Amino acid sequence: MNGPAQSPDDGYERPGGQARIPGPRGAADDLDPGHAPRPLPLSLPQTPPAPPTPPPSHAVLKSLLGAWALAACSAEETRAVEDHLTECAPCAEEALRLRDAVGLLHPEETLDLKPLLRSRVLEDCLGKRPARIPVPAWASPYDTETALLDALLQDFGDSEWHTPVRLKWFEEERRRSQRTTVAGVIGHLLTVDGLIATALGLDDPLGSEAPPGGPTVRTEYFWGASSYPTTRQVREPWREQGHTLVRTVSFAGRGVAELAVDYGGFALPLGDAFLERAFECWVHAWDIADAVDYPYEPPSGPHLHRMIDLAARLLPGALAQRRRAGLAAPARGLVAAGAPGRTLHLEIEGAGGGGWDIALDSPGAKPSVERTVAEIALDGIEFCQLAAGHISPEDAAVGQHGDREAIRDVLFAAASLSRL
Repeated sequence: MNGPAQSPDDGYERPGGQARIPGPRGAADDLDPGHAPRPLPLSLPQTPPAPPTPPPSHAVLKSLLGAWALAACSAEETRAVEDHLTECAPCAEEALRLRDAVGLLHPEETLDLKPLLRSRVLEDCLGKRPARIPVPAWASPYDTETALLDALLQDFGDSEWHTPVRLKWFEEERRRSQRTTVAGVIGHLLTVDGLIATALGLDDPLGSEAPPGGPTVRTEYFWGASSYPTTRQVREPWREQGHTLVRTVSFAGRGVAELAVDYGGFALPLGDAFLERAFECWVHAWDIADAVDYPYEPPSGPHLHRMIDLAARLLPGALAQRRRAGLAAPARGLVAAGAPGRTLHLEIEGAGGGGWDIALDSPGAKPSVERTVAEIALDGIEFCQLAAGHISPEDAAVGQHGDREAIRDVLFAAASLSRL
């Protein structure tokens, strides 16, 4: 059987033993196009993009409404929910209800300003840029307390101005009271502040027909001067007079603090008179707030300390006056003015507190630690209530040690500092 014919140049060994070396290959360009290699691709083929994520279903978006109302969703969830709310009316209504409900979860906040806000703002401002003409330190409590009371009054309607208020004080051995209105209390403050106005040469709020005498006479004259009840119109002259008093003493200089203010039966230096007026303004503001069922804060610690210090300095004179009237035990050891005498130590606790040594037998005696016969401890606010005649000496919660008679006399003397 014969095989396939061979080309003379195919390089195979031929029959008969002769071999032939094949000739050289042609260049690539000479190759048969059908057998040429394919060119390499310039870049790898791109992965086809993933199909878009389908939007959350209605049920999922509805379940996210609560978290959305609480602002607890992620940015993507928030975007999806808000896009959905533009298309789904039921979900939009539910979202509004949930947002309103979230608002109720926040604690209710009062719109009333805190009583001490004004003094704190002023303190901060004055600390950064001191006033060219500052208010004297002894007039600052009066300036603050009148501003706080005015802030309480500014939102009162006609009915609040006629709210009954009972003024209380202690006289001789028992408590007394007088019924008036909120407007009547402001009229009382106006007329008694007028004692300082006249001492400074300013106009008397009672006019030229003002009767001579102290706070009680002037107040009763004001209350009886008209057949009509006092109204809210009294606020403006009271506030304007307070501004004038503070402005006048601020421009007057240092020496004005020693100017005497006549209270009828006694006199006080102007600096002490301003502290006394600040104390009474706060006490009667408390009376008004209690009558209208509104909370009222006590003075700041430094101001309260000044008021308590004034009352402590007045105690020896009040004790001597009660002794002359036969209402206190007789002196046990009279000494010359300036000499050490029997002493009671008064310790006031809380804001504005401190320690004071009270001469027992003579206002001119010098308190002495060695001759201390008794000690009293009282809370600062309670001591002020005692000095205002709002609580009786028997009701005061007192920590006491030593001479019981001296303790009783000092407590009653503190209550006797009060008046209408």
